[in-house]
Amino acid sequence: MYNGRSNKLLKSSWFYLIAIFLGIVCGMSGIALLEQIGQYCAEIFVRILKFISVPIVSLSVIVALSSYDSDKSMIKVLKKSWFYTTITTVFATSVAAMLYLIVRPNNITVTPDIHVQNVTMPGTYSRYLLGIIPDNVLKSFLENNVLSVLLISAIIGISIRFINETVAKNTVVSFFKGIHDIFFTITKFIVKVMPIGLFGFAVVSVLEFKNGLNIMGLGSYLLVILLANAAQGIIVLPLWLAYKKFNPLKAFKAMSPALSVAFFSKSSNATLPVTMDTIEKNLNINPKISRFVLPLCTTINMNGCAAFIFTTCIYVMQNYGVEITSFTVVSWILIATLAAIGNAGVPMGCFFMSVNLMSAMNIPIPLMGVILPFYNLIDMEETVLNVWSDSCVTMVVDKELKDE
Repeated sequence: MYNGRSNKLLKSSWFYLIAIFLGIVCGMSGIALLEQIGQYCAEIFVRILKFISVPIVSLSVIVALSSYDSDKSMIKVLKKSWFYTTITTVFATSVAAMLYLIVRPNNITVTPDIHVQNVTMPGTYSRYLLGIIPDNVLKSFLENNVLSVLLISAIIGISIRFINETVAKNTVVSFFKGIHDIFFTITKFIVKVMPIGLFGFAVVSVLEFKNGLNIMGLGSYLLVILLANAAQGIIVLPLWLAYKKFNPLKAFKAMSPALSVAFFSKSSNATLPVTMDTIEKNLNINPKISRFVLPLCTTINMNGCAAFIFTTCIYVMQNYGVEITSFTVVSWILIATLAAIGNAGVPMGCFFMSVNLMSAMNIPIPLMGVILPFYNLIDMEETVLNVWSDSCVTMVVDKELKDE
């Protein structure tokens, strides 16, 4: 069945490549009208993807949890998803730690008058986690608090299963399934015109690079992050897929439409509708699995974010004179893993999470202002890794359930 769809996939990939190429050309042309058209297309698609992503997350979880045949099957999927998410995130952080110790990035600033106090678990981060518990249903959706939305949706989905009256229960389930189908119908239309969005994203990206992106002085720091993400995406995850009897190259090609959108949108949440559509059509993943596991992974499976948080926080601490011991490295592997799991898949989410962690731990953050101009490049790669990792977890969970 995969071979029967290969020609269609190849045709779609050519459309994506052509759109990206045209976007790069228009971005480099210096023609104001073409640049404005590209920016306008990008803005439209960002708005559309943001509009549809949170409802997709919420409805997917509600429908998945309310439709499972038994509590055991739902718990089994949840356990597998959490387990593989945690394992892959720990691996991503550990790879970044090893590369950091090998490369040993040079400092770019020396400020002896600034002293770092004892590093402690942040009260601010604790309050962030407390904010996941909603005090207003609409507020969680309006503020795009994905973790809170996920919690609300899980509670609703599980509660539906305990409705005693059969007619009422079936009515509620049918209602959510109907709205879910509506949003997926919208998603199919979005996927068909996605080359227009990729064109716009490419134009905007080129313009950002033209406006002064400079990697001098931070080369070794950037190298650690880029290599860590590349190693996780090209070596670790493919080896895991091969161990689970998947063809990593075919899987990567099949997911290329979603990975292209992830690269330019820099948001795994915004890419979610495309990821779901792609993995179901091109890899024949059971929609019941993909529409539960992917929204969950999009929220908690942040391989790229874990690598960024670890590398950035250790690098900033090093620049301000903190001694980087073995205990420090191990502690930050744990902290970065937990922070990545608790981070929302939105543009610059990892950057602000890192700032939040360091501020709460009494670590000076002026250096983050120097790192910020380079984050655009990092965000692109880590979002691709996040979506690729989400897809790998979903594929493995689906296969294991089918084999049981």
